[in-house]
Amino acid sequence: MKKIFLMAAIVYSVAANSQVTKVSLQASGLTCSMCSNAINKALKSLDFVEKVDANIKTSTFEITFKDGSNVDFDKLKSKVEGAGFSVAGFSATVHFNNVKIKSDEAVTIGDKKLQFVNVKEQTLNGPKAIKVIDKGFVSPKEYKKNSVASTDSKNGRVYHVTI
Repeated sequence: MKKIFLMAAIVYSVAANSQVTKVSLQASGLTCSMCSNAINKALKSLDFVEKVDANIKTSTFEITFKDGSNVDFDKLKSKVEGAGFSVAGFSATVHFNNVKIKSDEAVTIGDKKLQFVNVKEQTLNGPKAIKVIDKGFVSPKEYKKNSVASTDSKNGRVYHVTI
């Protein structure tokens, strides 16, 4: 019985850390395949990144992660900026398990605190795409439209997101 409980605890702990399954990131300022390659290399240097698929035509990068890893949105953004570009769009596929959301209320999913903006009250189950709308994760025009302020609370980073 102890073995079953221990195994269940291990599976739960891996699942709790694996809430984010993939990220779709759009970069701006790319002019050629060398630009795309620079971002690709920078993203692959992160220890939690498993694979990066680049689409040169749309300047997007589909990023998948190693099992059980903690995905850091800010580190992904920093790698793009470190390569000399900026993030114009950032969507993450997150696994929700019966999570009730409504506008201007934060929820904790795994190690992420997400504050939903401009959403109707609902319950999320399974994988859902969310869009991070904080400064530096969207174009300046879109950031201004949503008028949210990035916050670093005492309890950790809060990401403003919408569906």
